[in-house]
Amino acid sequence: MPAIHRLSDLLVNQIAAGEVVDRPASVLKEVLENAVDAGARAIEVQLEQGGVRRIRVADDGCGIARDELALALERHATSKIASLDDLERVGTMGFRGEALAAIAAVARTTITSRAEGANHAWRIDGDSGELAPAALNEGTVVDVADLYYNTPARRKFLKSEGTEYAHCDEMFRRVALARPDVGLQLMHNGRVVHRLPPGEPIRRVGALMGDDFLEHAREVRAEGGILALGGFASLPAYSRSSRDAQYFFVNGRFVRDKLLTHAVRQAYSDILHGSRHPAYVLFLELDPAGVDVNVHPAKIEVRFRDARAVHQYVFHAVSRALAESGAGRALDESPLAASAGIAPPHPASAATTTAYERATDAAWHRPPVQGQLAMDSASRAYFDFAASARPAADEGQMRPAAPPASPAAFFAAGAAHAPSPDQPPTPLPAGGNGAPLGYALAQLHGVYILAQNANGLILVDMHAAHERILYEKLKTVLDGTPAVQRLLIPAVFSVGPKDMAAAGECAEVLSRMGFEVAPAGPQELAVRSVPALLASAPVAELLRKLLEELREFPASEVVTARRNELLATMACHGAVRANRQLTIPEMNALLRDMEATERADQCNHGRPTWTQLTMNDLDRFFMRGQ
Repeated sequence: MPAIHRLSDLLVNQIAAGEVVDRPASVLKEVLENAVDAGARAIEVQLEQGGVRRIRVADDGCGIARDELALALERHATSKIASLDDLERVGTMGFRGEALAAIAAVARTTITSRAEGANHAWRIDGDSGELAPAALNEGTVVDVADLYYNTPARRKFLKSEGTEYAHCDEMFRRVALARPDVGLQLMHNGRVVHRLPPGEPIRRVGALMGDDFLEHAREVRAEGGILALGGFASLPAYSRSSRDAQYFFVNGRFVRDKLLTHAVRQAYSDILHGSRHPAYVLFLELDPAGVDVNVHPAKIEVRFRDARAVHQYVFHAVSRALAESGAGRALDESPLAASAGIAPPHPASAATTTAYERATDAAWHRPPVQGQLAMDSASRAYFDFAASARPAADEGQMRPAAPPASPAAFFAAGAAHAPSPDQPPTPLPAGGNGAPLGYALAQLHGVYILAQNANGLILVDMHAAHERILYEKLKTVLDGTPAVQRLLIPAVFSVGPKDMAAAGECAEVLSRMGFEVAPAGPQELAVRSVPALLASAPVAELLRKLLEELREFPASEVVTARRNELLATMACHGAVRANRQLTIPEMNALLRDMEATERADQCNHGRPTWTQLTMNDLDRFFMRGQ
């Protein structure tokens, strides 16, 4: 064994560079964060060959004094912390004091800076440490050339120019999203890629995430105690196949934290299923003492002092924002989106109102509903649908199911939702939304509902919309004692041996859900009662699906962990099916319930339930005014 000896400062810095500087994007991150910490209001980035050949960052910050330039290139030299108390309450992006030293150890680095009040700027060479006068108006310019020129073993692990540039562009986006008050510009090989003036956060998000994101996003805003969460979360219609559009910032620092990711994903669990991923830009603000950023040299990982509280706060804030039904605000306008230069959604896209939309103050006239159309009327009243669509009188206490109303009584009640054909249009109260989804006109091929509101035409997928309404009601009902509907004639159907065994073992679970199931033969089951909300569902098909779930998973897990999946299955089978002819009052009852139901913009599988064609969209189709 060789004798123990001290490593040279250069070798120590090169070792540290392995953790801090693993590619050009890491260099860009560290230098950009230093510029932000220096109070810069404008930052210009120039890249050559994906950042491998050159990275130049110029800012107009406070600058570095002549006597401190040499210290800036030494390890563990910083102006941002001075004691353990400062380390436990870090409020700046950088604080470790090793980034510039690590960068200078593996690249040709020069720093030119002019401090406030100085007569001129000074330049220091990272290799020789020589100081020389230089010309610079204000701020600092960090020039990093030939990355890994002296460590060829590291250089060969770099990817292609396009790949390295993509990582640098991503790093630039993170800083730009975190600081919309700072003007930034990115150039690559002499071509301007991004030019972002300072402005409102919505403008910065629209410039980097795209107009489509804002059109399909909800604003998230919550404040409570020492925590505050803001930003934008997309609706399921804008889901992605990867996590490339997920940005989470803690006190202005981009982080990739499993706890925060899980909280957001859980908030989407009711509306986004499968392998799709949501898109979001979220900003969490809290006391710096409540989060530890000194976890990894890259500072992309954090630890929270009260992780559970942060998780619940983020989950509930995002869940509330997504739960708000855009169907209740279909008449709103989008002044903030319009000011950001965002075009209205294309007619073919799912029309979902964003969080920036506000109600218009102009009163509009309720259109008359056509009484009869050229289609066969329903053979019988859809009274079970209407009953399931109306909330209980006392939300805190479940009441027993009322007997089905007669068809005449149902039509009398449903007609209250829509004016008669002879009734003249009546203006709604000023500033009110009235019926945002308008009033039904017709049913298309037994699948879609056509409705008219003040903005134009509403198209509703009736099965998807009713599925969401039933699902939300079932979630509420299952928390108490569900109202049941006894069947006049028990539904008897044949099952296999496995289903017979599952029905016997899980009788208690089925009873809690409102099903009374008993054997009717060696391979037959009889259903004597069902949940009142599912009175019109195909009983045999629904029970077979539930028993399949109960066979695959333990009963305790079905009631707890897989509760919502089971309810989604029940809602899907209980919702009104395609080719079911609805009357005008029944369609209007569905529209009113959509306006009052959380998450009514998408079904249980994340697909949109309605869309809108404005009058402008229709005019463009027929070239009116051209």
